[in-house]
Amino acid sequence: MRVLLLRHGATQGNLAGRYIGRTEEPLCGVGIAALHPLAPCELLVSSPMLRCVQTARLLFPEQEIRLCDGLRECDFGRFEGKTYKDLTGDPDYQAWIDSGGTMAFPGGEPPQAFRERSVHAFSALLREPVQSLAVVAHGGTVMSVLSAYDGGDFYSYHVENGHGYAAEFEGEQLLQWERL
Repeated sequence: MRVLLLRHGATQGNLAGRYIGRTEEPLCGVGIAALHPLAPCELLVSSPMLRCVQTARLLFPEQEIRLCDGLRECDFGRFEGKTYKDLTGDPDYQAWIDSGGTMAFPGGEPPQAFRERSVHAFSALLREPVQSLAVVAHGGTVMSVLSAYDGGDFYSYHVENGHGYAAEFEGEQLLQWERL
């Protein structure tokens, strides 16, 4: 199966460097302008978050979108909507940084639970009887999937807004991938 793993286009929060997880934010003009339609696929799946659905519609304008709740972005709890600068001096933020990003967000979702949820949702899609799949989700979701299937460090799969990866899978085995 050929799989496109795509991060949604940019929002104002993304451009400002904010932690945007559960916040419903539309794409901004810069984010919209950077997206260009892609060739259709057999199955198009998106996180239900507004920014992902808008991106999916712009990238695949003629296709039906299946929403998948398991592909939602992480809930950043008390850090939601803030930048690293806003959080400088916050002992909870410093503890989270010192943990290498493994500690639970105060009032939010534990990163490991988020990663497991993302991979579980994606693995179900690999069982669909199709040859081509496009997934429009969040940076953390894409990073979770690739780190789980490729075995690398989570942060090494960082992807910019509106970009992603093309991958080949045989069943649930990742054969190869490339940055788009």
